[in-house]
Amino acid sequence: MSDSQRIVRSYYAISGVYTLSASLIWGVNTLFLLDAGLDFFEVFVANAAYSLGTVLFEIPTGVVADTLGRRTSFLLSVGVLSASTLGYVALSMTDVGVIPYVLVSILLGLGFTFYSGAVDAWLVDALATTDWTDTLDHVFARASMFTAAAMLIGTVGGGLLGQLDLAIPFLARAGLLAVVFVLAWSRMYDIGYEPRPLNRHNVVSEMTTTGRNGMRTALGTPDLRLFAIAGAFTSGFFIWGWYAWQPHFLDLFGDPDAVWVAGVVSALVAASMMAGNLLVGRVHKYCHKRTTLLLWATAGIATGGAIIGFVEVFWVAVPALLLMTMALGVTMPVRTAYLHASVPSQHRATAVSTDSMVSGVGQVGGQLGLGALGRGRGEPAGYLVGAAMTAVTLPLLWLARRVGSPADQIRGTLPESSCAADGLPEIAMVSGTHAGFPEDEPLVEA
Repeated sequence: MSDSQRIVRSYYAISGVYTLSASLIWGVNTLFLLDAGLDFFEVFVANAAYSLGTVLFEIPTGVVADTLGRRTSFLLSVGVLSASTLGYVALSMTDVGVIPYVLVSILLGLGFTFYSGAVDAWLVDALATTDWTDTLDHVFARASMFTAAAMLIGTVGGGLLGQLDLAIPFLARAGLLAVVFVLAWSRMYDIGYEPRPLNRHNVVSEMTTTGRNGMRTALGTPDLRLFAIAGAFTSGFFIWGWYAWQPHFLDLFGDPDAVWVAGVVSALVAASMMAGNLLVGRVHKYCHKRTTLLLWATAGIATGGAIIGFVEVFWVAVPALLLMTMALGVTMPVRTAYLHASVPSQHRATAVSTDSMVSGVGQVGGQLGLGALGRGRGEPAGYLVGAAMTAVTLPLLWLARRVGSPADQIRGTLPESSCAADGLPEIAMVSGTHAGFPEDEPLVEA
């Protein structure tokens, strides 16, 4: 087995088991919080607090990954998530109101920010040291398939466990996170990137410099800035829509206590995301522009949301949700590859964290705004407004396409594109100039 294959397989294993542990609660999270005594709006206040945590900590934790190392950042993520997940269970045993859930949700956000960007940055940097010639899109799409399969198992399992007791999926998640910690400890080493130890003399200056450079990388170029703004709108709707469908669909089904239905729908969601991941590889044979895929996928998310809002029938709402999640399965690997193809190694994790931070701002606004709208006017109204929010991002993505960034072109072993719109110049696989970076700084190009 070559070094590149070993790295990719380790990436698949780590991200897959991590998603399996996380997804155990995804199908029952809203039901758990409602059962714990929160009302519909308070559930989204708690969820928005998680998004607020990602906004507050994305940059600092990205700097940790760019200084102390990607491995250190990920191990911190696993530890914080385990503690905060158990904190949720402890709170559910008492009648404490929404504020303690808000505080624990912020800690959950901290845990996920240690993860966001770190593992992907580790993969890209490590592959840059090998003879890897495939596209980043292919790796990320296949990883998304593994994580979607893990999500399918996790959500179904979580739904079945939740049928016994809604706290059990949370306990199982904490147990699986211990397995993830051991896996990452034994297989995830910083390769192609040299961690920079911090001490009391340089910690402030080092973190400030790294954070400033990463933010400039992510927001200082027109295409990435437009991508970040578009991501804020889309993720603001999608995270609310993900948590809102659970009680809404059970009401449409006619049995609010049928937790198993939430598990089955979550499994279908995972399968639809896998289908979207498969589409990435298939469509690339005919079109090599990443923004083309993003435009079509974003339109799919908006269409699915509008259908759920207009047609209040369970057997229509479920396929509409699957359309949304299949489109998300296309969006995630393509968008991730575009971002990583645009930033240098030194600032990679911080730049990705900056992009996630902007999305987190959208998630806070989306969950609070759509949560209040859903409580006052019903979930369908929230889906209609969310669909309109997503449609607003289409012109932003088109403007990003017009920038003509080299990152928009997919490079690797795939054949030449047949898209009539393609016409950008050939660029190097491993180095190049983009966003004002000098030629002697490496730029991993998918």
